[in-house]
Amino acid sequence: MTSVARPRFPIILTILAVLLLGVLLALGVWQVQRMQWKEGLIASAEAAAGQPPLPLIEALKLENPEFRRVLLTCRGLAAAPYVELQSIEDSDAGVRLVSACAVEGGPTLLVDRGFVSAEISARPPVNVGDTMPVVITGVLRRAPAPSALTPPPAEGRFYGRDAEAMARALKVEGPVSPFTVFATTSTNPDWGALKPSAPPAAFTNNHLGYALTWFGLAVALIAFYAVLLRRRMTRKDTES
Repeated sequence: MTSVARPRFPIILTILAVLLLGVLLALGVWQVQRMQWKEGLIASAEAAAGQPPLPLIEALKLENPEFRRVLLTCRGLAAAPYVELQSIEDSDAGVRLVSACAVEGGPTLLVDRGFVSAEISARPPVNVGDTMPVVITGVLRRAPAPSALTPPPAEGRFYGRDAEAMARALKVEGPVSPFTVFATTSTNPDWGALKPSAPPAAFTNNHLGYALTWFGLAVALIAFYAVLLRRRMTRKDTES
């Protein structure tokens, strides 16, 4: 009587498939979590934009003051030293002027005073002895760190929003707030070339699509493994 060899269960293939399935599912779950985080961020930005301006010191006491509209009083801001940040606004090349502001009862902050087109060579006057208070409204935003490919600053012009380097260039002593105030009213209303503005809270929320992609790959893996296993077992039965 001839004994029939039973098909061997593909243990190594199964282990690899289970490990890969775990990775795909983990990536899908991570994207779902990122989607929920992004939705919360968008909701908080929209809610903050609809609220009246807060005094800066009060806004900085909030758990998350980003995107809050604020009122800021800064001495000498209209004639303060500045660094230039290369920028594009509405397809127009130019620079944004960034100055430091020592807030009474608070930290030193960088103030993005607005955009100046590259077609304009003039700049606001600088007078370090000017102590005239300037009251502006603005939006608090965290300064994103420049990428490794960002060119280094040269001759007072920056190509990435490096808050620490800007503060050093402006000879700021002591700690600097991680937030930047983007002025939405002009520090120099008599100089119309300066266009104050806050960048839009533009968020891309493609995480659902990414999650579906990872989960789809997981389903495809399961189907592929099932077909491969069935063929293997069928072939073994035929050979036996």
